[in-house]
Amino acid sequence: MSDAVTLCECFARDGLQHEPEFVPTATKVALLDSFADAGFRRIEATSYSHPGRVPGFSDASDVLAAIRRRPGVGFKATCPNPRAVRRALADLDAGHGADELSLLVSASESHTERNLRTSRAGQWERVTEMVELAGGRFKLVGVVSVAFGCPFEGAVDPGRVADDVARFADLGADLVTLGDTTGVATPPSVRALFKHLAPSVPVVAHFHNTRGTGIANAVAALDAGCRNFDTAMGGVGGHPSAISYGAGLTGNVCTEDLVSLFDAMGVETGIDLDQLAKASAACEAALGRPLHSMVARAGFTPTPNQENP
Repeated sequence: MSDAVTLCECFARDGLQHEPEFVPTATKVALLDSFADAGFRRIEATSYSHPGRVPGFSDASDVLAAIRRRPGVGFKATCPNPRAVRRALADLDAGHGADELSLLVSASESHTERNLRTSRAGQWERVTEMVELAGGRFKLVGVVSVAFGCPFEGAVDPGRVADDVARFADLGADLVTLGDTTGVATPPSVRALFKHLAPSVPVVAHFHNTRGTGIANAVAALDAGCRNFDTAMGGVGGHPSAISYGAGLTGNVCTEDLVSLFDAMGVETGIDLDQLAKASAACEAALGRPLHSMVARAGFTPTPNQENP
């Protein structure tokens, strides 16, 4: 496998959905532009979640209309149901649609009922309908939440996750994301799950750092052959602010810290560190507080010729 990875920056969606206060549309747009300036080629821009349930994304169409498009940069929007896909199609027809759509399932019944308000069978019916509605006009990203463990049911059968990955592939997904939704994965469980998979499409590792294992899990996934990762600036994020499960810091693997580690390991990310530092500072300014990046405090890992003798 090549020592090059693709990171999808998720601050503007998975990060902001955990925030109790609405972030102004212009601020979101400026941040999304800064992520593209830093070199991210996949950026999660927004969600078509119901505005009444997740009001932080009530401006989804406005955000997509205002961001600066550039060659080679794909912006992604999350779609939990067919109505969301119809909204995505309307924006696409208006000339400012997303490039990618995320379609969600959960690996457990309990999390499906809590997060998507249906059964697993019902959600797969929705996903099938959403793929048909999308009509090949978007890059499709299947997402399997709680792939490494469920906060309500505990351990999740790896075979079920593998079946979900295969089902997304059969429906035409271009990528499939494995979500460690409440941060219960460990490097051995990551290696075991990736060993169990035989995917026909690339798999994206999406880890949360709830128990401080996110970066270790990302390295385990890298060693297992994964070359696609979701991260969020400042390690922010988690479930929508109106939904409570899990505890502690629910955020994603911190972009700045994982980029710094990969850079020090010689793994190519395509990210400009100076621009990344500016984007990191802008994210902290947008939320009005220091975030959880260790690199934001200590600086990027020195190269050997920068280290003290």
